[in-house]
Amino acid sequence: MFVTPRSIDQLPLAHRHKAWLDWFEELSLSASVDDQPIPRGTMRLRAASATTRLADISGTPQRIVPMRQSHGVLFALIVAGRGRLVAPQQAVDLADGDMMVLGTADDWSLTFRSDFRAFLLQAAVGPLEARLGRNGIRLPKVLGSTVVAAVAKSGLRTLGSSLETSGAADLTAAGVALTELVASALLGEIREPAGSLTGVQAAHFRRVAAAIDARLSDADLALAVIARLEGLSVRYAQKLFEARGESFSDYVRQQRLEHCRIDLADPNHAHESVASIGQRWGFRDQSHFSRAFGATFGMSPRQVRHARAQTEETYPLRGKPGGRKVAPARSAQMLLAPMDRPPTAIARERSDHWHLPATAETVHWGFFSRSLPPVLRVDPGDTVTVETLTQHAGDDWQRMVAGDSGAESVFEWSPERKLVDRRGAGPANASIFGRGAGEGFGVHIMTGPIYVRGAEPGDVLEIEFVDIRPRPSATFPGKAFASNVSAWWGFQYHDLLNPDAKRETVTIFEIDTQCPTAARPLYSYEWQPQTDPFGVVHPTIDYPGVPVDHSKVSHRDLSESTVRIPARMHFGCVAVAPREADLVDSIPPGYFGGNVDNWRIGAGAKLYLPVAVHGALLSLGDGHFAQADGEINGTGLECSLTGDILIKLHKTGDACPAFLRGLNSPLIETERSWVIQSFSHPNYLKDLGSNAQSDVYKKSTIDLALRNAFRQTRRFIMQTYDLTEDEVLSIMSLAADFGITQVADGNFGVHATIDKAVFGQRHHSRRTARG
Repeated sequence: MFVTPRSIDQLPLAHRHKAWLDWFEELSLSASVDDQPIPRGTMRLRAASATTRLADISGTPQRIVPMRQSHGVLFALIVAGRGRLVAPQQAVDLADGDMMVLGTADDWSLTFRSDFRAFLLQAAVGPLEARLGRNGIRLPKVLGSTVVAAVAKSGLRTLGSSLETSGAADLTAAGVALTELVASALLGEIREPAGSLTGVQAAHFRRVAAAIDARLSDADLALAVIARLEGLSVRYAQKLFEARGESFSDYVRQQRLEHCRIDLADPNHAHESVASIGQRWGFRDQSHFSRAFGATFGMSPRQVRHARAQTEETYPLRGKPGGRKVAPARSAQMLLAPMDRPPTAIARERSDHWHLPATAETVHWGFFSRSLPPVLRVDPGDTVTVETLTQHAGDDWQRMVAGDSGAESVFEWSPERKLVDRRGAGPANASIFGRGAGEGFGVHIMTGPIYVRGAEPGDVLEIEFVDIRPRPSATFPGKAFASNVSAWWGFQYHDLLNPDAKRETVTIFEIDTQCPTAARPLYSYEWQPQTDPFGVVHPTIDYPGVPVDHSKVSHRDLSESTVRIPARMHFGCVAVAPREADLVDSIPPGYFGGNVDNWRIGAGAKLYLPVAVHGALLSLGDGHFAQADGEINGTGLECSLTGDILIKLHKTGDACPAFLRGLNSPLIETERSWVIQSFSHPNYLKDLGSNAQSDVYKKSTIDLALRNAFRQTRRFIMQTYDLTEDEVLSIMSLAADFGITQVADGNFGVHATIDKAVFGQRHHSRRTARG
């Protein structure tokens, strides 16, 4: 059995309380939330078998107890929060980093006194009991501070942080490994009671076990050999096993089988045959090995191998590398500091309308940050004319930068200085690849942030796009220009007709500003290594804003082409500041919006985003003149755009309309349709751990994005139109179009579009927003 992770946040509010209790029941647990009719928390579950499950639980204060209906074991790690474990004859206060071993058939309670997050791995109790033997160890137990306990905690933390992408084989292998580590930790911490192994005997057995483990591959391993190596008599060694309720041969067979199971589940051993793995661990007879394996684990060796999760191809240069030490970044307050330039004039054209130009002082390049000082403060109900610049303007400097004072200030780069230095969320000193400040881990030129007065975490920001238009060229009157790049991060790059001729191709398009209904191709060229003004060579398009030297590329004239690309003008990147990190790569989208790349967020549409920090800190950029679903070659038709937006605020609580309550992902509304947007990882910054900004590029799949879009859409329709799940499932299959938004942005997107007319006269709940 293998299921996709579930999140309670993706359920209608009215269903969350029951789901919370039902999901706890799957772990053989119950939760007391009597004073909290709707739990405020999330639970994500993944199962490998009937006895092996992994859970990532975050919640408000509550009491958790075992249902005592099944005989299993839970390894539980407190990631954050404070709690108290109470059992007969013990009471232990717990904090961050504590790990417990809990029996689901035992008598105990775990009470969290604060908001908490915990990782739980449910496993079969048999292997742990066999490993502990008759040592009088009674659960529950809290692991001590031994080295083995530290390794066990680290292992469970890593597994919990990888829940979204852990396969059934991963969980099975982790259960085996954690059982062994926990057993070793517990055995090392106890004093043996009379009638079992004495302290001296326990020490002797640990020596014997270590000697056996080092020689498991020896098919002729015998107790006499081990006894001789450890200076013990054969009879004494036999008594050590008898005191544990097992024999030498039983112990050796179990250890060999568990090593085989780990190797079968490990992708690093995928090239080896099942027989060779069995032989490595001392099984001469393949038939005997398969029978013993099936009797012990309930599945054949080949079934374990087939269950192994397939790994995804990764993009080695995009995204912040994980686990790498980098130099500390400059404070966010310094990131926008102008260099010898006067402040930009932000015009207030009337009491409720502002004009925000795009200059070096009003943009941030390649990242979002909760610490960025706002460049504009507005009230809900205000409108703003926002200028944006495409990061691809350097593809044709003459047409898209030259003579435009705002663009020239943003792109200014000489051997002496770069006016907007940081371009991405990487280190400021370019210590990883040496490409430039920020390393290009994030690429979009974002205008803002805009502080919305009164916006607080839990509220919902509404951005209505009143009008969008292309930015005219300063050197070609009546024209605007845009660039499309078939890039190395695109879906096509490893699937070209000639796989040995990998290339990046730039196509420049022309737009008539008097009638901007379509774009026509003008010319194209293959990217050749470019040397930036600081002298760094860029073999590929690996750093934003590098000015292209057109003497080094060959143009292919496309001006006679009859191809016309219809306009779908929209801002590919619209974000409020996320709360989880101070510098966030602008490429992967998330619950906060960001690089959503959905062309439906055009003129007349509304975008709803959950507010995560005070003031919301709204930024816009990544203008697209056009884009199709999928963004298959890595980019849209990248164009500098100017938009008029109306900003509204929906406060949390009863005044919030039903269709926005509990919103945890971008929602798009057009005149006729709802567009429910989701991603492989709706909150990758939280769910993927400390290396989230690199791991999201490796751990995103369309399957995950589609599953999340299904759940988000189900929740939205049930909650908005007060329909049952069965009604909604039918409607979704018959009237909701699920489409691939993009596979270019690290965190893949899937959206569901459904016509409002489907619901007839059944009106959704809407109340007036502030402003």
